[in-house]
Amino acid sequence: MNYKVIGGKPLSGEVTTNISKNAAVVLLAASLLNKGTTTLKKMPHIEEVNRVIEILKSIGVSVEWVGGDVVIKPPEEFTLDTIDRVAAGKVRSIILLTAPLAHRYDSFELPLPGGCKLGGRTMMPHIDALSKLGIHIGEGEEGMYSVDSANRHAANIVMYEASDTGTENALMAAALMPKTTTIKFASANYMVQDLCVFLQQCGVKIEGIGTTTLMVHGVSLVDADITAYPSEDPIESMFFISLAATTHSKFSVKRCPIDFLELELATLDSMGFQYNRSKEYIAENGLTKLVDLELLGGDLIEPPEKIAPRPYPGINIDNLPYFVPVATQAKGRTLIHDWVYELRPQYYLEMNKLGAKVERIDQHRVTVEGPTKLHAADIETPPALRPATLLLIGMLAAEGESMLRDVYPINRGYERLHERLKTLGADIEAID
Repeated sequence: MNYKVIGGKPLSGEVTTNISKNAAVVLLAASLLNKGTTTLKKMPHIEEVNRVIEILKSIGVSVEWVGGDVVIKPPEEFTLDTIDRVAAGKVRSIILLTAPLAHRYDSFELPLPGGCKLGGRTMMPHIDALSKLGIHIGEGEEGMYSVDSANRHAANIVMYEASDTGTENALMAAALMPKTTTIKFASANYMVQDLCVFLQQCGVKIEGIGTTTLMVHGVSLVDADITAYPSEDPIESMFFISLAATTHSKFSVKRCPIDFLELELATLDSMGFQYNRSKEYIAENGLTKLVDLELLGGDLIEPPEKIAPRPYPGINIDNLPYFVPVATQAKGRTLIHDWVYELRPQYYLEMNKLGAKVERIDQHRVTVEGPTKLHAADIETPPALRPATLLLIGMLAAEGESMLRDVYPINRGYERLHERLKTLGADIEAID
C-alpha cells in the first residue's frame, strides 16, 4: 500500500487515541500464562497484532476475533516445531513468548526477534534478568535462540537496563513462581503497567506499579476466564500532537494517556506550542489516567535544551522522532539526541527530501534548522515505524502532491490511519 498525500492544508475536528500496540502485544503473550480463556477488549487491528496472532496460532493456540475483541485459549500442549518463522521474523515481540513458555517447558527454541530496522538491539536485558530467575538463553539452531528453564526460581533482580520488554519478560517469569521476586531498575512505562494490571487479574499480587521497584508475589497456577482492557497509546496521541504543531492546525485528540505525555507537552510548551487539557478520567483498565487535548498551535521556537529520551518518566523513546517535523517549523536550531538507536537518526535525514534542514552530527545526534517551507516528494517508507510516520507528518505539512511508498511499517502500529486523518480534513488516499 502507498499513501498519496496532498498537503499544506490546515486540519480540524477531533480524533480519538486507539489502544496501545505495545500493550496489545504483551497481553497476547501474557495470555499464555492463563490456562483458561483470556479476552482482550478493543484490540487494535494492526499488522503487529496480526503477526503475533499468526505466531500463536502456529503453535496451537486458539485465537479468535470477536468484533473488536480477541479471545485466546492456550492448548494443553504447544506445537513449537510448527512455529511461523516468517511472522516471527517481522516482529521483535516474539521475545515476549520466552517467559510464558518457560513455565511449560524445561527447554525449547524460538526464532530470533525481528521488527524495525533500528540497528543492534541487544537481548542482554532479557538474558541477564531471566538468568537470575534460572531461565537461561543461549544460541540455538540457525536463526533461533535456545531457552533452558529447568531450574527456574524466584529471586531479587537488578535490571541490566530499564528495558520495557526485558521488564515484561521478568514479570511474566516471576508471575508463576509462587514466591516473591523483586525487580529493581524496572521500566515503569505504560505497557509494563498494563501487564501488571493483567497479572493482578490473574491473582498475582504486585507492589510498586508505576515505580522502578516491583515486588511480585507469584502463584503456582492461573486457570480462569479473564477479561482485560489494554489502555490507550501515548505514542499515537503524540503522532497527532506533532501533526497539529507541524501543520499549524487546531484540532482535538481524545483519550490521551497524560502520565506518559506530560514531559513531551512541557517541551512543546517551551517551544511555543499551546493547548488546553480536560480534567483527568480513568481508562477502562482502571489505572491509566486519560485527558482530552485541545491543540491550538502557536509560533514555534527552538527549545531551550536538547531533546533526548529517557526511561519513564522521561520523554518516551518512541515519541522522540515526532519532534523532528515539529522542529522544521520552529525558529532556530533544535538538537535531537537519539542515544538509544544508532540507525534511527539516519532516517530523520529523509525529511530533507521534503525541504527540511536536518543535519546529522554523529551516529546519535541531529540538528534541525527552522522554520522551513516543506515541499512535496516521492519517498520510499523507511523500515521503521516511527520514522515512517514522521515522514507522513511532513507530507501533510508540505504543499503539493507527495507519495509515501510501501507503508507496511506504518500499518504495523496504526489502524486505518489514512481514514482517521481524513476525518481531520487531510487529503490522503491509500493506493495499492
